[in-house]
Amino acid sequence: MRSSVERKTVDLGAYPDLVVIYLGMRVRTLKGLWTVMRLGPQIDRAGADRPDGLLHYENNLIFGFFPLHVGMRWYWKDFESMEAWARSETHRDWWRKFLRDSGGTGFWHETYFMRGGMEAVYDDVAGKPVGFQAFAPSLAARGPMFSARGRLLGGGDTPPQPAGVAEDELG
Repeated sequence: MRSSVERKTVDLGAYPDLVVIYLGMRVRTLKGLWTVMRLGPQIDRAGADRPDGLLHYENNLIFGFFPLHVGMRWYWKDFESMEAWARSETHRDWWRKFLRDSGGTGFWHETYFMRGGMEAVYDDVAGKPVGFQAFAPSLAARGPMFSARGRLLGGGDTPPQPAGVAEDELG
């Protein structure tokens, strides 16, 4: 019997260093609803600006309604491109503000690497565990676990954090 389902796949051979990052924000307070509504258009613009190395992005994925939990998925050519964007002024400014005041939200990301490896961070994410948190022990994101590169390499050499977001500046 022949299937009526049209099945397809993709050839990722041209993307040996592909990085996929899932990001999400969970509303924790009424103020958090405003924070998500304010940041949503900014995040959309950041993807639409097509930073170097961003292959594709999908925003406004809904992970839950009660509490509101929204997310996105971004596909990067390689870790270096993703890291360069994360260290850009636009992202750095947002991240610095968020790490000083989460605005009633929790933020998380999980990153998956074509060549192997995964890393994640969960900031002010309260309530039901998200992703890896559901089965792996949580650790403080300090020292070698502070940066994505550090978490991925397990404490290997990491470039200096941009001004205003280094661990010692955040207390």
